[in-house]
Amino acid sequence: MSHPRSRLLGLVALAAVVPVAQNVLFLMLDFQSAEGLSPQGSAVWPYDSYNDMRWLLVYHNTWQAYAVGLVVAIVLRGLLCAALVSLAWPAGSPRPSRRRILLRNLGLAALTAVIVTPFAALAVAAGVVSLSWFVFAAVGPMLLLAPFLQRAAIGAGWWRGLPSAALVGWSLLDFVVITIAGAVVWRVPGWWTLAVAALAGAVNGLLWNRSIRAAVLPTRVRWARVPVAPFVVALALAIPLTAQAVTSSPSYQVGAFRPLLLDRKLPASVPYAVIVLGPHNSRYDGRPAADPLVETFSYTGRDASGRPKPYGSRDTHRSLDSSSALLDEQVRALHARTGRPVALLGESEGAMVGRTYLRDHPTSPVTALLMFSPLVRAARVYYPPEDATAGWGIAPGWQLRGIFALAARISGGWDSPDEPFIRSLMENAPFYRFQTMCPVPGVRMIAFLPTVSATELPPGPFTQIPVYEVPALHGGLLGRQDISDRAIDFLSGDNLRSRRREYGTFQLLGTAWQVPALAVTVNPVWRGHVSPGPAFSRARLCGK
Repeated sequence: MSHPRSRLLGLVALAAVVPVAQNVLFLMLDFQSAEGLSPQGSAVWPYDSYNDMRWLLVYHNTWQAYAVGLVVAIVLRGLLCAALVSLAWPAGSPRPSRRRILLRNLGLAALTAVIVTPFAALAVAAGVVSLSWFVFAAVGPMLLLAPFLQRAAIGAGWWRGLPSAALVGWSLLDFVVITIAGAVVWRVPGWWTLAVAALAGAVNGLLWNRSIRAAVLPTRVRWARVPVAPFVVALALAIPLTAQAVTSSPSYQVGAFRPLLLDRKLPASVPYAVIVLGPHNSRYDGRPAADPLVETFSYTGRDASGRPKPYGSRDTHRSLDSSSALLDEQVRALHARTGRPVALLGESEGAMVGRTYLRDHPTSPVTALLMFSPLVRAARVYYPPEDATAGWGIAPGWQLRGIFALAARISGGWDSPDEPFIRSLMENAPFYRFQTMCPVPGVRMIAFLPTVSATELPPGPFTQIPVYEVPALHGGLLGRQDISDRAIDFLSGDNLRSRRREYGTFQLLGTAWQVPALAVTVNPVWRGHVSPGPAFSRARLCGK
């Protein structure tokens, strides 16, 4: 057996090489948004496999490519982790043969890939709709799994009993390390990222050393006869499923969409007629606003007398293009009735409908757009329609269909990853990824952004319009008095802008847990909407 110091140096070097190699590739491709993912390349279980599965789910375009990629990912991960475990094995403790360690880690790589793939699929969903709760639902359960899977790397019986406090602590520390390292790797300029990636990998190596030591060395195991690990795996898988079932349940979607602006008269300082657009799964009971200059956008159109018709939550599932067409009828009718220019106030999906409308109707009567909780940098990934036999991301599309179908059976809801709203985002991805937060000539624009949205937003520039960042969760901003007052101020002519320091911090800390973006130039569905040039260039933001 080699000297302990030599093995430790070999462990640290091996763990450092992996993120450095990844970042060399990212630098060559100018793929800056992916740099923060590299520290996970040599992290402890299951963060390493989560990294592999996210890349695989985004970058395959046939079932055959997915199957081959899955086998390759499992084999490479098993080989790497077998080497890391062998080097990290504490001196003085009997170490199994290299063959046994290799077979165990190959099996563990396969098991972990199966366990974390649903979480990676949720990360893909987050990349489509740019909603942070999908990221939290994917990452949170892995904190439960980590100490159990690290025990699995060293021997039999890992599925019984609780891991030691030391093992839990080291696995949590690795989560903190790769989160902070992801932020720092992205933040430093140019080739300095390689030095930070090497340092992050070296720390991973030290954490492999401490984690394997905590798993191997004798300690009293609590609940030694109880099969705790299978229960924890089931619990981890149930967390995102339950969250989706709850949020998609009809009983959760209670109350009509009635923002405060509908119950007040517009002050004389506001020169606009106003249309308020509700979010996804909202519903409208048909009640008119207190001010005849204000209307609610109806996802079902207008009645015979020209008034917005009531709509239910399922009506919001229509495509953005069709909603834009309905909005055009309502905008022109309101403009004709009032003689005023029109301002659009949209929340979440409503914000995307408003932005789509400005794309489709550049000479309309709309001269102001206020977006509340818009889906910033949405549609960074893709999966094909249900009837497709190939296409980028075909596997996560079916995984998400399974998750949503099971959640629907539990909740009685009807959300679907193939609903027209979602599909219209993905089919027109270059626009929603690069143009949502861009100015439109002749239109005053502002975006009110909840701070939680920063965790799903890739770091770096994302807007060329004013933003007003608010400590809040996604949605519900139009129901807050302070935000309603700021909206009136903007409509009255004030130039608002508010940037919060923590927004950028959350944006950086979230980079390690996001899904890598699909190169905008590789998907044939997008080719008619993409200008030539490097796939990941920052110049694409608001570019022509």
